[in-house]
Amino acid sequence: MAYQQGPYGAPSYPPPGHSPQPGYQQYPPPQGYPPQNHPPPQQYGQQPPYQGGYGAPPPHHAPYGGGPPPPQQPYGAPPTPHYPPQQGYGAPPPPQGYGPPPPQQYGGPQPYGAPPTPQYPPQGYGAPQPSFAPPAPASLGYGPPQIIAWNGDAAADACRKAMKGFGTNEKLLIETLCNKDPLQMSAIRDAYKRRHNRKSLTDDIKSETSGYFEEGLVSLVNGPLLNDVNNLRRAMNGAGTNEQMLNDILLGRSNADMNAIKAAYLHEFRTPLESKVKSELSAKTERHFMMVLAANRNEESSPVIPQQIDQDVMELYKATEGKVGTDELLVCNILTQRSDAQISAISYTYEQKFRKSLEKVIEKEFSFHMKDALLHQLRTGTDKARRDALLLEAAMAGMGTKDQLLVQRVVRMHWDRNHMYNVKGAYAKFHNGRSLSSRIKAETSGDYERLMLACIEE
Repeated sequence: MAYQQGPYGAPSYPPPGHSPQPGYQQYPPPQGYPPQNHPPPQQYGQQPPYQGGYGAPPPHHAPYGGGPPPPQQPYGAPPTPHYPPQQGYGAPPPPQGYGPPPPQQYGGPQPYGAPPTPQYPPQGYGAPQPSFAPPAPASLGYGPPQIIAWNGDAAADACRKAMKGFGTNEKLLIETLCNKDPLQMSAIRDAYKRRHNRKSLTDDIKSETSGYFEEGLVSLVNGPLLNDVNNLRRAMNGAGTNEQMLNDILLGRSNADMNAIKAAYLHEFRTPLESKVKSELSAKTERHFMMVLAANRNEESSPVIPQQIDQDVMELYKATEGKVGTDELLVCNILTQRSDAQISAISYTYEQKFRKSLEKVIEKEFSFHMKDALLHQLRTGTDKARRDALLLEAAMAGMGTKDQLLVQRVVRMHWDRNHMYNVKGAYAKFHNGRSLSSRIKAETSGDYERLMLACIEE
């Protein structure tokens, strides 16, 4: 099987978990939040996972020391004693339960077969990441184009059939496009253009549909990377800046995904993303986003070193509650450079030491765009499912629905089916058992409603 070099200089290697049959990355069995009255979807013949309940300690790692156990393997596969890859579209997210992780003594015993945790000197403000941490590959849809063992001809023909002649079969478009992963969507785009002598599938969808139904379909067909790039352009065009869109797309991303976004933006618009963002923001918020775009986060394979966690916690305290005024850039730097696992350990340790959640500290010490950005980064490390449940509710709360945000957030989350399953469970938990689907039904209607429900697999 040949893997083609990507147009943006991405390395030519298959995504993790790739095998020739069926030829693209497999979705793992879902874990985490169980949505009410819905058994977890089993995909590609995998065994049902263990379901950790609300309040269960996170099984993927203790807050510090020892290193995490190997990630869950398919049934019958040998254990793999290494740190889990950066989670992203289609990658297995580490299961996240609620309540603080169980305390563990510094220097506790290693799990059998786990690599030893190197003891490095404490790393403080602005310290580079350890050189031994292997970089995570790009998420599904952000790496180089791939030839997969899946034929998109039938789906392309179904799309043409739905739009050919008088009227449009919206139901057929929804059924055809809402259950495809990024690599399948790329195959459908290519097959549609090749088989039907059309300019593009997106152009035909734009001519046959309208409104937020059109926006959702176009976002699906574009795939995650091109859709992110187009939305960045839209967020920064014209008067004002859509700061919420910038946060959604740029914050909490892996280094590989961030580099793919920057390369794709430059390829599409012949302008460096950094210069465009810099022209839209100002003062310390601008400097914060320049840190983000530098793409020098510690990789998820970096160990969680107790001394560094303690030092980061004290730096955060001295930058916020421990002084008059706030050292905003120090807080921005720590939350931008640390990995998700390190941020989780920092958050837990801060609350244990100072009896106050780091989230509450940020809400008190910051305001406006910087507050929202820092909370997004913190929640990415502590609980992505809760983060995204809050983002979806924010798009629907209050007078009127922020439809553009709702469409883009639903489509972005839908690329990772396992993550979407967790988001639905988190939403029900934080909204007194109300399901995400019932909330969407109350805010949308018609084909737009049916598209959103299909994206969340309802």
